Amino acid sequence: MQRTELEQLARQLSGGALSVDEFVQMVARPLSTPLSAPLGEATLDLDRARRCGFPEVVYGEGKSVEMLTMIFRRLLDEAIHVLATRISPDKAAALSAAFPAGRYNAAARTFRIAAPQATAAADQAPAEQAPSGRVAVVTAGSSDLPVAEEARETLDWMGIEVTMIHDVGVAGPHRLPAHLDKLRSVDAVVVVAGMEGALPSVVGGWVDCPVVAVPTSVGYGASFGGLAALLGMLNSCASNVTVVNIDAGFKAAYVAGLIAHNRRRPR
Repeated sequence: MQRTELEQLARQLSGGALSVDEFVQMVARPLSTPLSAPLGEATLDLDRARRCGFPEVVYGEGKSVEMLTMIFRRLLDEAIHVLATRISPDKAAALSAAFPAGRYNAAARTFRIAAPQATAAADQAPAEQAPSGRVAVVTAGSSDLPVAEEARETLDWMGIEVTMIHDVGVAGPHRLPAHLDKLRSVDAVVVVAGMEGALPSVVGGWVDCPVVAVPTSVGYGASFGGLAALLGMLNSCASNVTVVNIDAGFKAAYVAGLIAHNRRRPR
């Protein structure tokens, strides 16, 4: 183990982010423990949780069922909870047969499997632990639900408590104030909106936490598949608004989840 890694673990131990048992486990990890796992055309990053806080998430598009099955089995062997995004219904059907304990969210197109032998060690996802932060996911309209569901599944996998607030877009401005108490009790907010993408700016003007805006490809011709919403969000006058890519519910949730997780844990 490198000196910088040891110093980082020692700081986590003294700050309460690691227990004594977790510290010993990490320091005593055999030198032969692999940091990656070559699986044909894929190479799993088995060290990502230690470096980045959470394990690798599998992007499902372009991967065969056989490849996904191989990846999932290796992750489960490492006691890592599986989260795969952009899984089509036909792939999900085949994966469900191979992994009966798996759960497919058809709206979000996510596939998740809890690792039965996973513990609360530092190199596993904390999906089975007490929530380590709170995030609200807000949608402008019901057409934005698939992206919002991808965000919700991601946050749940990260062990973050999620509050869902639906259909409060700017066309009905009276709908948002009823939810302000919920929005003011979270560590970060994910706002999912298409059309002109105005909702994140409105939400940003009500809260004192980061707002992660997700433009969706919802809208008529001049929305250009979400580009209009993206540009509108990038030009937000609300200082606490930041923006991810079009339809990137996973990315928004991951960023918001890190914010919430790091805000709650001892430093």
